Amino acid sequence: MPDTPHFGTVLTAMVTPMHPDGSVDLEGAQRLATHLVEHGHDGLVVSGTTGESPTTTDQEKVDLLRAVVGAVGDRARVVAGVGTNNTAHSVEGAQAAAKAGAHGLLVVTPYYNKPPQEGVLAHFRAVADATDLPVMAYDIPGRSGIPIHTETLLRMAEHERITAVKDAKGDLFAASKVMAATDLQWYSGDDVINLAHLAQGAVGVVSVVGHVAGDLYAEMVAAVGRGDLPRAIEIHRRLIPAVDAVMNITQGAIMAKAALKELGVLASAAVRLPLVEATDDQAAAVRSGLEQSGLI
Repeated sequence: MPDTPHFGTVLTAMVTPMHPDGSVDLEGAQRLATHLVEHGHDGLVVSGTTGESPTTTDQEKVDLLRAVVGAVGDRARVVAGVGTNNTAHSVEGAQAAAKAGAHGLLVVTPYYNKPPQEGVLAHFRAVADATDLPVMAYDIPGRSGIPIHTETLLRMAEHERITAVKDAKGDLFAASKVMAATDLQWYSGDDVINLAHLAQGAVGVVSVVGHVAGDLYAEMVAAVGRGDLPRAIEIHRRLIPAVDAVMNITQGAIMAKAALKELGVLASAAVRLPLVEATDDQAAAVRSGLEQSGLI
């Protein structure tokens, strides 16, 4: 593992706290960011998909970023999610994030319009050229509709500011190939296979379950780093119920907010349509998962 991963090692794709009426709760965002940094995190992603980026405005994204940087920017890397399926809009978002104090950018593969790989490459290069900030490419074909092909990742690695990948593709062997051939720093973007990614060379995680398990994920990353695989496996197995509850019942932002409300970290689990709050049964399932993992 590199000694100093550019984006940190334990990051959570932070939910965007909202008041019951659906308005953004900036003070709640600062409290949540502080809570996460005090529980194992050395990085945070603001306005990723789990932060409900599809339904927050450009101004809300800037306001959130400024609030989080103001709260924890001296203690953690604050990464702004700026990717869209419109390259010009993504460039504008990157420039706005840089002005607001972001330490890095998370850029997702353009979704829905299914560009060819040459378009994917040109998109990432254009966003990386827009600022001096390091870029983490987010490969999640389940949401975007297309993967970033291995050859495209190899070419992306030639850009001096495209320095990392958040991998939610689920192809461990492809990830291993790119790690072996480039200096890209690899982050697990799927809590289900965090341990597998770490064991084959990932430097860290960009998590959703990290909202409630940051300390344990920090311990897992450290255990793998020192070669203590039995301890890492122990943590992985302990967290199975929590991962199952947060990631495998319904959309992650919904369940992460339900879990944070259960723990008393959030006052409201409100989300914006088309998301809807967890049902009573779903809230009970997340409570059970947290209990089984020893998190409450």
